[in-house]
Amino acid sequence: MWIDSHAHLEMKEFDADRPRVIQEAFEKGLSEIITIGTDLKSSFQALALAKTYRRIWATVGFHPHEAKAFDPQILPQMANLAKVPQVVAIGEIGLDFYRDWSPRKDQEETFRQMVRLARQVGLPLIIHDREAHHEVLSILKEEKAGEIGGVFHCFSGDWAMARQCLDMNFFLSVTGAVTYKRGSFLEDVVRRAPLESLLLETDAPYLAPNPYRGKRNEPAYLIYTAAHVAGVRGTPLAELSQAILENTRRAFPRMTASA
Repeated sequence: MWIDSHAHLEMKEFDADRPRVIQEAFEKGLSEIITIGTDLKSSFQALALAKTYRRIWATVGFHPHEAKAFDPQILPQMANLAKVPQVVAIGEIGLDFYRDWSPRKDQEETFRQMVRLARQVGLPLIIHDREAHHEVLSILKEEKAGEIGGVFHCFSGDWAMARQCLDMNFFLSVTGAVTYKRGSFLEDVVRRAPLESLLLETDAPYLAPNPYRGKRNEPAYLIYTAAHVAGVRGTPLAELSQAILENTRRAFPRMTASA
């Protein structure tokens, strides 16, 4: 059994066949899926899915791409959403200096506000970090994010970066990108990281693993990423499965508390 720790089932890409996608994921061996909020509207949508499907969880957050539209007046609404038992984290939040779809100043301020919200409500963080490693780590340290910890979603740093994340009480989450190029820096991180620090995710509808690269990703495809990670580490698939289940529930304590 597997847990997809990061998918976007609320997105329009799944409007035509969302029930089938969810059912097929469970049939292919997923026990649970966490679907991710990226602004206030999608956070409500993610929670609606979690209330509809017993084995789906939700998060609330404000993605850096949307930071230009962030209004601090929505924070009380997000805090109220975060109290609902099906909500397991604050995220997806962070910085994206690759796309730069929002001004960097807006991204950084929104990021800080969301970390503070997470500390207020006592939930872990889900971090988006693209081409902003130094800035993300600096803000997390300044905002004392290590006190609540969380997950670096779609981890994209090298081993030196990974060690800093681990030292701050964060898990490293691996997507299908690890299947794209053998011998990559990401495989090096997967090989060297403690097994108890790893999570798996699809980031569906994005980053489909081989053999589905270039197509819409689905939670059911997590098994291909899992098989690749097991091979890179030389870890039996059953052992990896058990570790991922335990790690995900440690990363998101409400999943255990609400079980």
